[in-house]
Amino acid sequence: MRAYRPWLAITLGVVVLVFWQLISVSGAVAEYFLPAPTHIIDSLITSIRHANMLGYAWVTLREAILGCMLAFAGALPLALALFHWPLFSQTVLPYVAASQAIPAIAIAPLLVLWVGYGLFPVVLLCAFMVFFPITISILLGLRSINRDVIEAARLDGAGGFKMIIYMELPLAMPAILAGLRTGMTLSITGAVVGEMTMGGTGLGMVLASQRDAVNTAGLFATIVVLSVMATALHGFIHACEKRSRTIAAIQS
Repeated sequence: MRAYRPWLAITLGVVVLVFWQLISVSGAVAEYFLPAPTHIIDSLITSIRHANMLGYAWVTLREAILGCMLAFAGALPLALALFHWPLFSQTVLPYVAASQAIPAIAIAPLLVLWVGYGLFPVVLLCAFMVFFPITISILLGLRSINRDVIEAARLDGAGGFKMIIYMELPLAMPAILAGLRTGMTLSITGAVVGEMTMGGTGLGMVLASQRDAVNTAGLFATIVVLSVMATALHGFIHACEKRSRTIAAIQS
């Protein structure tokens, strides 16, 4: 296994930023089209200090986490049912897969009609966007469990809920956490789309305001905040995965 070299990614990032800065300063590209990185940093600092950027970020983060947790609460029992009952899987799984083809932007108007505006419809949209990836990740994790281990546990008297709680879910934990990592980052996208289409007081609203004002530097600054949020959530779940004794035992 090759050693991870973070300096390669850092070097590439620095080169891109320097090249970007030189192009912007030279005037080859209009400022409203591609602002310089230094202007984006200034806009970010100003937004944090004077425009309550962190408050807006918290609103979007809360919506994303709630939506992902709601999706997980439905995806886990569904994945278990799909795993244990083949006939149910053959009947339901095609519809679950088909739901992934529906654009979130098309669901938003329906949610407004059904439940109105506010926090709840945005959370529902986030849950809709991440439900399928989480479900499939858990299902694949369950299907990858060594059947000999399950049969040995069954011979020892395990069965029913005990088999699920003490054998299947722990053994599928790497896939479950992988699904949550994907779901959390995708849920942030859902929160932003929901705020821009259904109204809200998070970063989606900020992006819409900056778009209308042709504030390109502000748009880039908000995108930076969203990227940091997604990376932090992904890194947090990945750290929990690495600290898990169960996963360490599976991988050893």
